[in-house]
Amino acid sequence: MKKTIIQVLKFLAFFVVGLLLLWLAFRNINFTKLRNGLLEANYWWLLASVFFATIAYFSRARRWVLMINPLGYKPSLKNTFYSMMTGYLANLALPRIGEVSKCVALGKKEKIPVDQLIGTVVIERTIDILSLLVIMVFMLIVDGKIVGPFLRDYVYVPIHSKIAQIFGATWIFWLIIAFIGTMALVLMYIYREKLYKVRFFRKMADTAKGIIHGLKIITKIERKWEFVFHTIFIWVNYTLMTWVVVFAIQSTSHLDLLDGIFLLVVGGLAMSAPVQSGLGAFHIIIREALVIVYGLSAEDGLIYAILAHESQLLFGAILGIYSFYALVKKSPEKDG
Repeated sequence: MKKTIIQVLKFLAFFVVGLLLLWLAFRNINFTKLRNGLLEANYWWLLASVFFATIAYFSRARRWVLMINPLGYKPSLKNTFYSMMTGYLANLALPRIGEVSKCVALGKKEKIPVDQLIGTVVIERTIDILSLLVIMVFMLIVDGKIVGPFLRDYVYVPIHSKIAQIFGATWIFWLIIAFIGTMALVLMYIYREKLYKVRFFRKMADTAKGIIHGLKIITKIERKWEFVFHTIFIWVNYTLMTWVVVFAIQSTSHLDLLDGIFLLVVGGLAMSAPVQSGLGAFHIIIREALVIVYGLSAEDGLIYAILAHESQLLFGAILGIYSFYALVKKSPEKDG
């Protein structure tokens, strides 16, 4: 009962944050212009976006199978895909809960220990973060005139100014951080046995062990080149999924592939916010990126954000519901 109440409170807390971000995104918006823009949009391009998303999902499922195989299990691609989409559906309730849910779903269906599956998901998340960082660096090198000023003026400068205002000089701040970090590591090592008895630190230690275990799994993958291919292929389709939506709106139809990669990076950062499926965070960050970098109106920026986010949200929910049904239904045939 207590656990249920905590989960409900978490859901409500994240949902309220999402609603607050949505309010900020839609504040001072001309709703007549917003409505007209949505009515005039070419929704056929959203089908193309959903198509690329579907390909990416199947590629992710296949990559997950490659990570599970070294554990001594060979789950079917079908059940792996259904479990993964069930996890995406669970993310609508609580951020990141889908990562555990998909492991529970696949573990139950394929008789695989859930803790071992969670180890593969931890490293999968690490690979996604590293992939996004690589794309960001690529954008800074290839199209720095767009990404560079945006990150400098709206990320680096505000943070740098705030630190300088508080500490007088940024080097003092980083010196303090380095000292505190070093002392924390030393104390954690000295009192590691006592700290491990505390639930919070035990979870951190287990997560670190999961990452190390996941790295070991990658070294044991037999089809390493296929693993690399799917990692690249997933992000190529994510890029196309994001880019084709610009053609649905007249004001963004001039944006090229590099602009699509920029929107992918910004959207990826927004989706990592601790709210259900990027609710609100995606809308406000994408809107500001389109307004600041490309000079679009706030309404046009929101039109793109709504089309890109809600189309994927609705499609993911429908596919997630079907996948959950496919996993739980009783079939006389053995899963292949």
